[in-house]
Amino acid sequence: QVQLVESGGGLVQAGGSLRLSCAASGRTFSTYAMGWFRQAPGKERECVSAISRTGTNTYYADSVKGRFAISRDNAKNTVYLQMNSLKPEDTAVYYCAGSSWLGVPYGLDHYDSWGQGTQVTVSS
Repeated sequence: QVQLVESGGGLVQAGGSLRLSCAASGRTFSTYAMGWFRQAPGKERECVSAISRTGTNTYYADSVKGRFAISRDNAKNTVYLQMNSLKPEDTAVYYCAGSSWLGVPYGLDHYDSWGQGTQVTVSS
């Protein structure tokens, strides 16, 4: 497993932007596909975006396509989520996660390393 620490959450007005970062410990970051999940109160945790080990392939949930962008820097052991045109319905705790699966996994069960989460609140 890899240890993950998210940062960059906060309060932003609708239409604004935030950039989440997730720093990973260990030397094996490049062997993990990475994902960003979110969980709003009373709702299930869902994958909003994922990226393959090399960054070549990505996945986006329909609700964030065209607004969010995932990227990774394997030299810095960091994955990012740039969130633009934020909406109140994007309000949630955002989690970074790591998976040893190949490709671009987006199922909850595919991930075995999790960060502690960072709160994103979008006001209307």
